[in-house]
Amino acid sequence: MAAESTADDRVAGPGTRRHRGLLIALGALLFLVLVVVAVTSVTPWPSAMLIRSVFERGGAATAAEMEKHVPENASLREETDITYADDQTGLTLDMYTTAAEGEALPTVVWIHGGAWISGSSADVDPYMRILADAGYTAIAVNYTLGPEAAYPTAVDELNDAFAYIDENAAELSVDPNTIVIAGDSAGGQLASQMATLSTNPDYAELMDLRPALDADQIAGVILNCGVYDLRAMADLNGLVAWGFKISLWSYTGTKDWSAESSGSTMATIQFVTSDFPPTYISGGNGDGLTWLQSIPMAQRLKSLDVPVTDVFWPADHVPALPHEYQFHLDLDEAQEALGHTLEFLESVTS
Repeated sequence: MAAESTADDRVAGPGTRRHRGLLIALGALLFLVLVVVAVTSVTPWPSAMLIRSVFERGGAATAAEMEKHVPENASLREETDITYADDQTGLTLDMYTTAAEGEALPTVVWIHGGAWISGSSADVDPYMRILADAGYTAIAVNYTLGPEAAYPTAVDELNDAFAYIDENAAELSVDPNTIVIAGDSAGGQLASQMATLSTNPDYAELMDLRPALDADQIAGVILNCGVYDLRAMADLNGLVAWGFKISLWSYTGTKDWSAESSGSTMATIQFVTSDFPPTYISGGNGDGLTWLQSIPMAQRLKSLDVPVTDVFWPADHVPALPHEYQFHLDLDEAQEALGHTLEFLESVTS
């Protein structure tokens, strides 16, 4: 009997070993999943880095698409990586202008997007060169991303950037009394926040911040595809909702941002007043944020009698225009939006 059992074991051995190997592999995979779940339940870092890598690839591709639409202009001057805060790595701005030395032009200060956890001035620099070619000094500003720093660090840094621009207006060819604050996506939220700080003293006091710019220095605001009502984001679901929650957790430093001051103070739709500057606002019909954020913000500003130039598209417009469609200048609709943007700039800076 012993000899028969040994023979049976030899026959069944390879299959048994494969079965055991499969169980070990499945166990290791389950352990890895449990580790990932455990880690991501206490820190947003792994997921935030994944989102950042995806966004960075998208940002680089979009910037490359814009490059071919930048006019050649021998008069264009540029100065990049200008440090606006001493001893702080990454706090830089890029300046583009056709102004002659000593000349000051109306200025667009652009805050880049990237869900508050990715992106840089390089993503919008081609667009800045387009605006500079149109007769403006265009400045793109960098700020510390989450989760490397927690809210309201970026707001404080952007205020420092505006202070630097104001103090060094002559060197930067900036007209300090004709500044347009602009931004896209998360940068749109930040642009709305900076303008609200300068036009609502109660809000500035709530944020414990002294605005670098006076209200009368801000000629207008450009808001592309931004977020202005964080509570409305609860209506999102699926992958977009997950990405948004990770981004806000990373940026605010708290998983419970919606129940704390950060979620409230970031929601500028609650704090804008009739003193908010004239505003250009746009979003694509294929972007859920347009319906949840941009259109309600435009309606809120109009209800306060703020001059609003809104560029929206019917829900059934084809092609469906994605988030940040304005930068996809191969699209006719993006070219149309650029035309409206330049018309708005002329109207508020002339």
